[in-house]
Amino acid sequence: MGNWESHLYEWPAQKLGEFIQDNLRPFEDCQKQIDQTVDTICAVLQEAEQFPLVTGVAKGGSYGRRTVLRGNSDGTLVIFIGGLEKFQDQKKSQHDLLSKIWAQLKLCELTMKLAAKMETQSINGKLTIQLSTKQQSVTFEVLPAFNALGLSEKPSLCTYRELKRSLDMVKASPGEFSICFTELQEKFFSNHPSKLKDLILLVKYWCQKCQEKLKDSSLLPLYALELLTIYAWEQGCGAEDFDIVEGVRTVLELIRQQEQLCVYWTVNYNFEDNTVRNILLGHLRSPRPVILDPTDPTSNVSKDNTCWQLLKQEAQIWLSSLRLNESPGLSWNVLPAPLYVTPGHLLDKFIKDFLQPSKTFLDQIKKAVDVICKFLKENCFRHSTTKCQKIVKGGSTAKGTALKTGSDADLVVFADSLKSYTSQKNERCNIIKEIHKQLEACQQEKNFEVKFEISKWKAPRVLSFTLKSRVLKESVEFDVLPAFNALGELKSGCTPSPRIYADLICLHKSSDALGGEFSTCFTELQRNFVCSRPTKLKDLIRLVKHWYKWCGSKLKKKGSLPPKYALELLTIYAWEQGSGAQDFDTAEGFRTVLELVTKYQHLCVFWTVNYNFADEIVRNFLLTQIQRKRPVILDPADPTGDVGGGDRWCWHLLAEEATEWLSSLCFKDGSGCPIQSWKVPTVQSPGSCGAAIHSIVSEMHLFRRYRFLE
Repeated sequence: MGNWESHLYEWPAQKLGEFIQDNLRPFEDCQKQIDQTVDTICAVLQEAEQFPLVTGVAKGGSYGRRTVLRGNSDGTLVIFIGGLEKFQDQKKSQHDLLSKIWAQLKLCELTMKLAAKMETQSINGKLTIQLSTKQQSVTFEVLPAFNALGLSEKPSLCTYRELKRSLDMVKASPGEFSICFTELQEKFFSNHPSKLKDLILLVKYWCQKCQEKLKDSSLLPLYALELLTIYAWEQGCGAEDFDIVEGVRTVLELIRQQEQLCVYWTVNYNFEDNTVRNILLGHLRSPRPVILDPTDPTSNVSKDNTCWQLLKQEAQIWLSSLRLNESPGLSWNVLPAPLYVTPGHLLDKFIKDFLQPSKTFLDQIKKAVDVICKFLKENCFRHSTTKCQKIVKGGSTAKGTALKTGSDADLVVFADSLKSYTSQKNERCNIIKEIHKQLEACQQEKNFEVKFEISKWKAPRVLSFTLKSRVLKESVEFDVLPAFNALGELKSGCTPSPRIYADLICLHKSSDALGGEFSTCFTELQRNFVCSRPTKLKDLIRLVKHWYKWCGSKLKKKGSLPPKYALELLTIYAWEQGSGAQDFDTAEGFRTVLELVTKYQHLCVFWTVNYNFADEIVRNFLLTQIQRKRPVILDPADPTGDVGGGDRWCWHLLAEEATEWLSSLCFKDGSGCPIQSWKVPTVQSPGSCGAAIHSIVSEMHLFRRYRFLE
């Protein structure tokens, strides 16, 4: 291992911020001197007489993006010439323009007093300026260009259509006219926080040092790595202040997955225009990695695959280094290709590659659950009069809809001291305290470690903690919920007695109990309702959950979103009403769910698999429930639980996102044609909830007519 590797790889992870400050950032006085010199040069070029009209100068490269490393770095000065009216004009006139610009720069170098030393060179048709101070040097390539933006801040659709036409006309390489969009590149980077620039410096320094192992350093995709770092931060963090170690881990892990990398933005172009869409689809079908310039859709800046193989090996070395792994911080959860840009016919592959948990993950959860279940059954209540009747595994893992990342498990503890719904409400806090106390006491002898989440509630309903153990490769998050065993010993294939629900409804109506407050009592029914579904439907649920999670990270500061369970139920409803097949088109199903979200103000969804309209108390309550303000989505295991919630949650925020996503690539097939949704009613249709529903629905309409229901 070379000196630089020892220097960087063995640097303590928690001190990487200091490393950047002490070794990578340019000195302020040096940067200031170079900035002053650049401003002087730009002014000279724009004010010169007997010279082609210069309409502006854009600063690009590392200098323009403000990602200059201490020591030696790069930049570009893009000179916009008034006489260039098309993209292809700059290719025709470049030699003549460079000669005139060189003469003007040489005059500036010889006659003007500059803050930094200036050296101008013209070799083999390439014009460069090197600006140097005592401890900093930046080499600028000078390039005459057509001003594609004109006076506009953003390109129009015509701009990119003309770009493609010009490339084809002069048989130029994709990205050859990217310099015309240098101002957009500068703006794109300026909108990101300074700490992200520090992370970029660290990644660039590492990459530049890797070039010692490459024969041709020009193959190194420095700009691609800058963009990849921004992508990692946008997708995984988004905060101005963040853990540098988590950030660099994330970038290195993405580099390790370079065979799957597909990254681009739609801030300056999108899929609406046919020409741009065809360009983007072409990139999506090309070998990975794909990292598109956010200002030029023709330019895949990832370059040659050879260098990525080296970077992958070096990334593995750094990730495996002891010093980096000393830090307790994890990496951000970032996929190498975002869902939004995944074409509809590739959604099944997306789910398989990025969402389905591995056998290792599932084994991890099983081991963790076994550790806690054994503790709860054998140790937790051994000195108490309370005994554990049974433990039911709930949550996404038990349902078979867990995502690949984020190890979590829900355990419902049915204690014999909880003999009714009321006693559950009054006494569960004591049971939570007892479990908490015993877990702390048993940590050492059981060879596990728990870290508890502090509840903001005086009488919490759940004990949340993180488990670490010698048998686990990573920590697992647990929610343990005490509950009254309302169902008793539930036999397979049997529905609960109506009396169970009648008692629940009477309590709900006569007290301040919230709807769904005792849904934990019916965890088995919730789990069975989902886990009995076809495998592909569970994968669709995973996809919807992944989308919901993305929305949550974007919208968390704007309002409270509806519960994830509501989206799971809506997905099942969409499949039941629109398909019902074991095998179906995932994109059609996904589109159907998002369209239902956009129609949230009309949704009324319920099932009669565990309760129905036969019992009078249950029937009257259900008729009231389905008259509530929409959306109404009743928990199939608990009729008091309306996870639609009317206006309780910000469905409108989710609907806005769903509307935007309906124009995403997810709903275009391989040829770019739109994918249609299933025909699904927003209100539960007669007969869809059981054979006995017809007469009840008729009765409901009769009640409506005579205003018996408010």
